[in-house]
Amino acid sequence: MKLISWNVNGIRAVLGKGFGDFVSAERPEILCLQETKARPEQVQLPLELGGYHGFWSSAEKPGYSGVAVFTREKPLDVKEGLGIGEHDREGRVLTLEYPDFILVNVYTPNAQDELRRLPYRLSWDEAFRNHVACAAARKPVVFCGDLNVAHQEIDIARPRENRRSPGFSDEERASFSMLLGGGFIDTFRHHHPDKEGAYSWWSYRAGARQKNVGWRIDYFGVSSPFIKNVAAAEILPHVHGSDHCPVGITLG
Repeated sequence: MKLISWNVNGIRAVLGKGFGDFVSAERPEILCLQETKARPEQVQLPLELGGYHGFWSSAEKPGYSGVAVFTREKPLDVKEGLGIGEHDREGRVLTLEYPDFILVNVYTPNAQDELRRLPYRLSWDEAFRNHVACAAARKPVVFCGDLNVAHQEIDIARPRENRRSPGFSDEERASFSMLLGGGFIDTFRHHHPDKEGAYSWWSYRAGARQKNVGWRIDYFGVSSPFIKNVAAAEILPHVHGSDHCPVGITLG
């Protein structure tokens, strides 16, 4: 069973950049998207998604944020948001329950330049940790998406230069450690503990992607006991169309 997550940086934009071919080639059972920047009625989906059930959570602000999940198997239940008003206006979380696990698709807020949104970001992180912990008390959890943090120095091309950059601040990294410490495993690092140069986001500036000057900020995490069900974890840097590339896991 293949699950793929991708921050598409605008679903309407990526549709014209081979998105349908990507879906056709990968054929995931579950496809999670972040930063869709659209409402479902604004999007003409490709034929390749015709066999999927689609679920969306869109921001109140037009053209901003948003997540979506396309799934071949109809879930038992679907919920939007975290159930907290201040966190649920930007369309950042979808939670789908299946017979064997609960899937949480997330687009974590960016701390922004000079870390001006860091206090809100840390408040969000706490709410998200509570959300997945409550879900994990019922069933194994698989969370995925753009978590907007490079956890360790191995996850970023230039750690020293970015020490206080949004997404690599000590506070955000410690917060992500708390998430994993709550009983979750970073699937990519579990399968590739020492792999360097494995990134999922590159700036559009200065040819960063061509030089592989990137960050690994897109993840699949699972409840610790569920890691035995994760046969593989991968990053797909050859897939273009966004400043992020897809990441995926295979359950077996």
